[in-house]
Amino acid sequence: MSKNVRQSLFGLLLVIPSFLILSFVVIVPIVLAINESFKDNNGSYSLTHYYYLFTDKVSVGNIVFTLKLTVISVVMVLLISYALAVYMRFSGGRLVNGIKRMYMIPMFIPSVIASYGIINMYGNHGWLSRILLLFGTEALPKIIFDYKGIILANLWFNIPFTTMLLSSALSGIPNAIIESAKDIGASRLQIFFRFILPLSYRTMWVAITFIFMGIIGGFTAPFLIGPNSPQVLGVAMRQIFSVYQDTQLASANAVFMFILCSLMGYFYIRTMIKDDKAAH
Repeated sequence: MSKNVRQSLFGLLLVIPSFLILSFVVIVPIVLAINESFKDNNGSYSLTHYYYLFTDKVSVGNIVFTLKLTVISVVMVLLISYALAVYMRFSGGRLVNGIKRMYMIPMFIPSVIASYGIINMYGNHGWLSRILLLFGTEALPKIIFDYKGIILANLWFNIPFTTMLLSSALSGIPNAIIESAKDIGASRLQIFFRFILPLSYRTMWVAITFIFMGIIGGFTAPFLIGPNSPQVLGVAMRQIFSVYQDTQLASANAVFMFILCSLMGYFYIRTMIKDDKAAH
């Protein structure tokens, strides 16, 4: 047996355990969920549950609510994180140093604790309401048990991680490029759109993909501080499964969420492949 063959077999043996774990943890449940979603109450295969998913008023409302919430959250997280990353990359001083030390703190706080903290802060009888009451006003908009509360939680959970990714990409931009652009008279907007944004484009797509998948599959914050109706798909799927015990409809919801995440992953991979071909 040649050396190359032995190395190939050894590499295969190292990969097999990981592949088996991936199969039983990810691939097999996906296949079972897809199979379950096409079964009706009689055990026959049909599109009944998918028809219900896209025609029932409550179900359609949940889908629209989830997509709207996801798009708004992704855009807000990306804008805030990008602005914060650019500020920390091209600025200095005590404020920047303080932000660098503190902006990652939310990543180490469990989502349940953070959600209850948001409730205690922004609830109708929370700390913010009490502070406003001292100034003689009770004009606090409804935040908790509303979509605004979920957006607030999404910002809390995703801004630190996204800022970290974007900061890593921006740190790789040589200062010589920025200084050269300034020397030839380029404005700040020109520098941003012609140099900074293109050089951090790939990392931005990575951040968008992770934010989208994390938000659309979120459960803890929407369950604790979201409205009773409409609901995000994760909370609705839990209610369908545990309260109504309709495993087939819950599986159809899960498959739909998986398709949404797969489409996002497809566009991400396609964009990266095009960029790699263009680079070569």
